[in-house]
Amino acid sequence: MSSHDKLFIPGPVEVSDKTWAAFSRPMIGHRSDAFRELYRSIQPRLQELFSTAQPVFLSTSSAWGVMEGAIRNLVGKRVLNCMCGAFSDKWLDVSRRCGKQAEPLRVDWGKHIDPAMLDEKLATGEFDAVTLIHNETSTGVMNPLAELCAVAQNYQEVVLIVDTVSSFSAVPIAMDDLGIDVLLTGSQKALALPPGFALFSVSEKAFARAKQIPDRGYYFDFLEFKKNQESDMTPTTPSIAHIHALQSKLDEIFAEGLPARHARHRRTNAVVHDWVRSRGFEFFAEEPYRSVTLTCVGNNRGIDIAALVKRLRAKHHLVIDGGYGKIKGETFRLSNMGDETEESVAHLLACLDDCLQ
Repeated sequence: MSSHDKLFIPGPVEVSDKTWAAFSRPMIGHRSDAFRELYRSIQPRLQELFSTAQPVFLSTSSAWGVMEGAIRNLVGKRVLNCMCGAFSDKWLDVSRRCGKQAEPLRVDWGKHIDPAMLDEKLATGEFDAVTLIHNETSTGVMNPLAELCAVAQNYQEVVLIVDTVSSFSAVPIAMDDLGIDVLLTGSQKALALPPGFALFSVSEKAFARAKQIPDRGYYFDFLEFKKNQESDMTPTTPSIAHIHALQSKLDEIFAEGLPARHARHRRTNAVVHDWVRSRGFEFFAEEPYRSVTLTCVGNNRGIDIAALVKRLRAKHHLVIDGGYGKIKGETFRLSNMGDETEESVAHLLACLDDCLQ
């Protein structure tokens, strides 16, 4: 592949030549035996990644399609939207646009969702669904998933919908053990695939809820996904090239090994954190709720972040993010997710040093 500007933004991330090559495999019919075999062959490893006995569905959409679908499939009474940053905040708007009764559980950006606050809200009995973003990409906060899931499990009428878009495959997430009812992710973050594809799994409890909900739509109807999955199919025409690339990526992930993959993300993240501290910057996210896949750096040094981003791209062909939403210019974000190694992250940081001089 020709020289290009390499992405260290929090998504989409850099896509390897090997993954791009998988996109060029010969096309097959989406209702053919060859497709059924392809789809069937990747299920066991997807289930291992999700830590679930449930089927894993593939959606030709961004993760937001599945996020909206989860609202339409599962909210009968009222949904509680846990909000701690730009993407989790958006879920409240999405819920209301779907015509659902929705209420925020809101904390300041940079803070985590407090399990005690969640418990207090759910104890009212007003809610039958909760949305949670595990890793809030805009702020670099990783919410305490196990503790929040433990709270939700105390309320049997509540279905728990968890977005793991920027944490999936980089940290262990045990869907079944944690009692998560919908676990969803996207292709373009830690999986290091091109954007436009989503993966999700649904509990039996959530399927039972969906059967009771009218007006689920069609494209993201969970029961349509389940029905088609039984014959190794998708409800509508999928991006077959994405599935070929996913098959290739699964080969890489399991060749590396899940424990080694998780450890690599911790190491590369630690390299970034050491740089932040040693260069006199601050973290935007509070300790100890900082993401393992990206770092949101506070601009306490008062640098011109837009100029830094521009200089890094022009001089070194590396791309970082200059902050998102209302903290644009007050922060910058460095990704270590996907295929990145200690060497590649160290190179990014050395180039940042050069541009900061």
